[in-house]
Amino acid sequence: MAKTWIPMTHSEGNASRQAHVALPAGSYEREMGKEGFFGPAAHFYHAHPPTGWIDWEGPLKPRAFDTTKFTGQGNSPWDAHLLLGNAHVKYRTGTIAQAMDHLVRNGDGDELLFVHAGYGSLYCDFGHLRYTEGDYIMLPRGTMWRLEPSAETRLLLIEATNDSYRLPEKGLVGPHAIFDPAVLEIPALDDAFKAQQSSSETWRVVIKRRDRLSTVTYPFNPLDAIGWKGDLAPVKLNWRDIRPLMSHRYHLPPSAHTTFLASRFVICTFVPRPAESDPDALKLPFFHNNDDYDEVIFYHHGQFFSRDNIHPGMITLHPCGFPHGPHPKAFQMATKAAQQAADAHAPPRMLDEVAVMLDTRDALDVSPAAESIEFGGYVASWNPQGFRHAAE
Repeated sequence: MAKTWIPMTHSEGNASRQAHVALPAGSYEREMGKEGFFGPAAHFYHAHPPTGWIDWEGPLKPRAFDTTKFTGQGNSPWDAHLLLGNAHVKYRTGTIAQAMDHLVRNGDGDELLFVHAGYGSLYCDFGHLRYTEGDYIMLPRGTMWRLEPSAETRLLLIEATNDSYRLPEKGLVGPHAIFDPAVLEIPALDDAFKAQQSSSETWRVVIKRRDRLSTVTYPFNPLDAIGWKGDLAPVKLNWRDIRPLMSHRYHLPPSAHTTFLASRFVICTFVPRPAESDPDALKLPFFHNNDDYDEVIFYHHGQFFSRDNIHPGMITLHPCGFPHGPHPKAFQMATKAAQQAADAHAPPRMLDEVAVMLDTRDALDVSPAAESIEFGGYVASWNPQGFRHAAE
């Protein structure tokens, strides 16, 4: 049955004419909506920050995890740390420090790798692919593959459990906006791929299915394809090839930065861009309820303008059910930027950050591995005094 929302448009009290623009003096805007940022929404204008809490009890609190605290190295994605997950997605981080001596195959769903650090080669059924820092690599379910790092490679791995990755509809802006599909790279049956083929060596393929591992041994390297055809293959996309949608007069919601999607979650990429320059426009993420999705952000590179005390390699989790938004210091910086924007001679401010966001329709479970690297003071970070106390 088609979904029909209850239609209405109403304004009560002192409210802005347009969302995220020209807020009532001294107010803090909060968005409450349906279907992430795609459904009907209400905007509230508060006298105090919606994140101005002084205490928090219970499991719903915002959380942060520092993956740089993990030690040790591995040579398989099955050694990666499971941090978060539910029936539809598994969210892991791991390190491949040396050439894998076996192949892997994920029988549970498509795998999306994000290369946080390192570079090297990926070998798979479809051929050879060079990778480097900042690459997404989407591997269809059932692909055999291995990595041969030239430098220690740190990965974020997001499994679409029993599902497939797709590209979002780009609507009015057309299929070439955000990134042109022509920038997507696929593996090649090149000389490097042919050189690694062998009929005399024993090779293992470690297959994950229903989170259990099986090992199949061959007396040859099963990456022995002499050709292939079709419209299914791994693809690679670097964040540097993403050209973000921008508006100098309006702060766009995170959904404008959607990169990949599955049936029950989306992947968004935040890349460097100029801040909004219109004096009336918000210049940072607005306070909002994430009432339909759990929100996870992996911080990859740069200065994270909406967060304090966050460095590359950290992960934040904002569970569904409460409002969140920028930290106080970020809000103050945005207010100062708004004053500068009123000067016609002020150059546009650049927001230098790269981050990967996961929004899941279903609640995420936090693993013991994530709890072992948790930054316990994060819930107090919207209160500068409480943040300092919690961090001591």
